[in-house]
Amino acid sequence: MRVLVPEILDHLPADDPRAMRSRRDLARINAVMRQSVIMARALARCQPPRVIADLGSGDGRFMLRVAKSLSKHWPGVQLLICDQQNIVAAQTHAAFEKLGWGCEVRQGDIFQTLPQADIITANLFLHHFEDAQLAPLLALAASRAKAFVTCEPRRSRLALLGAHMVWALGANDVTRHDAVASVRAGFTDLELASLWPQGNWTLDEHAVFPFTHVFSAHAF
Repeated sequence: MRVLVPEILDHLPADDPRAMRSRRDLARINAVMRQSVIMARALARCQPPRVIADLGSGDGRFMLRVAKSLSKHWPGVQLLICDQQNIVAAQTHAAFEKLGWGCEVRQGDIFQTLPQADIITANLFLHHFEDAQLAPLLALAASRAKAFVTCEPRRSRLALLGAHMVWALGANDVTRHDAVASVRAGFTDLELASLWPQGNWTLDEHAVFPFTHVFSAHAF
């Protein structure tokens, strides 16, 4: 059963030193989990898009790593970064431009700002929501895009053990707390597929060893 508790980073100002340190920790954790590689592989199964909307993108560096893997085969993509905060640095915008991708921030509540897109993506984002909130969010995504791909924490003993070990990466107190909270709020089995609206969709939900849970939906 999923257990949600508030994550500290969600409630710190963007310029708080602990928040800034935790975002750096998350970049290292994403690298250890190979999240950008997993996301890029999942996206490669989609038709080349014109527009991607990424939910809860934060500073945009995760999607920048994904873009570096895909830009050769997916030129000219417009990336819409959807987040409550606008913390994408100028150098990150410039790095997207160098790849031939546009990058625009859509700041605000996701239920009010989610745009139309060919593909909607999310990385370590959906686990922040209770199922009662997830169902309408996924229904909204289904109405706005032809494909949806998310990489979330896998709720498992191995993932929980890994979360308790992030101190070995030099993680601060915020990250140490939030890593454990994320796994306990994560997903297993077909929990996301059960919340996706019925319709003409091909769904896939599976674990990627050791810590990741992947869900994708493709319209047909």
